[in-house]
Amino acid sequence: MARYRGPKTKIARREGISLAAFGNYEGAAFKAAQKKNYPPGHNGKKGSFSKPSEFAKQLREKQKAKRIYGVLEKQFRRYYKKADKMEMATNVSLLTLLEKRMDNIVYRSGIAETRRQARQIVTHGLMNLNGKRVDIPSIELKVGDKIEVRDTKKASPLFNEIKKKKPRAPKWLKTDLKSLNCEIIRDPQKDDLEHIIEAQLIVEYYSK
Repeated sequence: MARYRGPKTKIARREGISLAAFGNYEGAAFKAAQKKNYPPGHNGKKGSFSKPSEFAKQLREKQKAKRIYGVLEKQFRRYYKKADKMEMATNVSLLTLLEKRMDNIVYRSGIAETRRQARQIVTHGLMNLNGKRVDIPSIELKVGDKIEVRDTKKASPLFNEIKKKKPRAPKWLKTDLKSLNCEIIRDPQKDDLEHIIEAQLIVEYYSK
C-alpha cells in the first residue's frame, strides 16, 4: 500500500506539530518543531506565513490527521464517510476509527516506538491477530481482539529494549510488554483520542 516517504521535518513545520506526533523522535525533530516566521522549503525564507482562512485551517487539520496516522487521501475519505454514518458525533467517530487501526494499536501498546515502525512491523508479518498472522496495517480491531508478536520473532533484537520498558498504553488497552502482546478491552473514549487533532475542523472540511 502506498504511503508518504518524504521528510518528516518538513511535515512538522508545515502542519505546526512536533514530530512527537509521529512517535518518539529526537535530535533534529525538536528543532523542526520550533516556530519560524517563514514557510518550510527551499524558498521558504522568501515568503511569510499569512493569517489562514477558515478553509485553510480545515484543510491543514485534515492533512495533519492523515500524516499522523499515515493514511492517504482516498482511504481517509472512506474513514470519514464511515464515521459520518455512525451513531457517535462524526468528529469522535473519525478519530476512533483511526485509533482502532492495527498499526496504531501496535504503536499505542508500546510494542513499536512510532507509528511508522508499527506499520513496518505489521507489513513485515511480525504480528498475530487472534492467533493468526496478519500483514495489513489498516485492519480495524474490535473489543476482545488480541495482538501479539509472533513467537518466532520475539527473540529479534528489534524488541529487546521494548521488553524492558514500562507499559505506556492507554486504559482501553491491556498490554504485557514482556510477552509482547496486547488486548483491546474497550473502545477508546473521547478523552483517549489524539488531542492535537481538532477533528471538528475535518468534519467542516468534508461537509462543504
